[in-house]
Amino acid sequence: MEKTIHIYHTNDLHSHFENWPRIAQFLKERRQLHQSAGEFSFAFDIGDHVDRAHPLTEGTLGSFNIDLLNESQFDAAAIGNNEGITMPNEALNRLYERARFPIVCANLFEKNGETRPDWVVPHTFFKAGDTTIAVTSATAQYTAFYELLDWCVTLPVDELKRQIAMLKKRADIVIVLSHLGMYDDEKLAEETEADVILGGHTHHTFHEGKEVNGTLMAAAGKYGYFIGHVEVDIDADGRVTANRARVYETSRSLVPPADEAKQLARFEEQGKKALSVPVVHLQKELWSDWFRPSPLPQMLAEALTDWCEADCSFLNSGVVLGNLPAGDISKYDLHKLLPHPINPCLIELTGAELSEVLRQTCDEKWPHLQIKGLGFRGSVMGQFVYDRITIDKPNVFINGAPVDLKRTYKLATLDMFTYGHYFVELHRASSKRYFMPEFLRDIMEWKLLQL
Repeated sequence: MEKTIHIYHTNDLHSHFENWPRIAQFLKERRQLHQSAGEFSFAFDIGDHVDRAHPLTEGTLGSFNIDLLNESQFDAAAIGNNEGITMPNEALNRLYERARFPIVCANLFEKNGETRPDWVVPHTFFKAGDTTIAVTSATAQYTAFYELLDWCVTLPVDELKRQIAMLKKRADIVIVLSHLGMYDDEKLAEETEADVILGGHTHHTFHEGKEVNGTLMAAAGKYGYFIGHVEVDIDADGRVTANRARVYETSRSLVPPADEAKQLARFEEQGKKALSVPVVHLQKELWSDWFRPSPLPQMLAEALTDWCEADCSFLNSGVVLGNLPAGDISKYDLHKLLPHPINPCLIELTGAELSEVLRQTCDEKWPHLQIKGLGFRGSVMGQFVYDRITIDKPNVFINGAPVDLKRTYKLATLDMFTYGHYFVELHRASSKRYFMPEFLRDIMEWKLLQL
């Protein structure tokens, strides 16, 4: 007798809780429907459910996200880079304490590179009647960042190849929860016998799945805009005879629960309460402007220079989202101001390289340029702000002295400028030091406490 196994999947929610009430209700209804029909169903999260840009995630260091997955009875979850490298080591070790499901990741190890943390398994098994389902997973290889947080990540595709080859001998269906991105997933499909790859990380969507070398690839975009559904047909001998994939658009296909507005208001209020810790009392308002000089971006640039012990610094004013009023300032206020999971970075450059980068920052394209990703949670770049840097075209001065083209300078800036999207000199620099786990809001808090 043939049977159909239903697999629901989410990925890259990034704490967009505004979509979660519909997803949670949908999952509950569908799981009940399948159970009443005698069908088997499972739910998996493919990582980056956590994003510290939301005050409730920040205030609970992600434990609220795990509570949501528990309440919706998820069967397993992968680790995304937002879980892995935006959490201090001790916070990641505690993140899944309340999880009622296995955390699967084959390529995350303790600093020694040999033992896995006790809250991670490289694979896990499920039963759908007499059908055995194996699930394995891997996370994106941000080696340098994991090392700074005392973790070790190994080559994800290599680890998954080993897992899949072994699991094919022990299970009827092998499912990969891949937080590697679409292109690595395609490579994995071409080179292994995985039955289903549920993907994430690159925020891609396969509306009806994609078949590569007999492997079904499925992905549900980002932010909870979609939830994925894979159906696997099994014949009487336990062989996969067909599989299908689709996504449901949250805003159009999913019915909102009656208390959706109340749930969302509660999420925000709980986040504000969790971050209500007082930080500093300001005698006067500090404001920011993305398109003209203003105190808060300048203060943050000065804080970067001092924190990183640099010769100079620059940043984009669009990273500062709002003002700080006179009076008591809490961690919630600083989080609203600087919600980004962005770390400071210290880069060594020759004077010639530094001059070229600074010349590029003067381009008129920057202030209104809309940017997404790389940790940035604002909207536009804004004008660049400098500390201990003066640009009087074509001349550049560092600490009041003309730049020495052959001298090595230490520049403090934002990690997102080193990823190759904007300044090639910063991306190629051989000497870069990332400060982790501190975010920009931590640097701003440190600066404010010195006032």
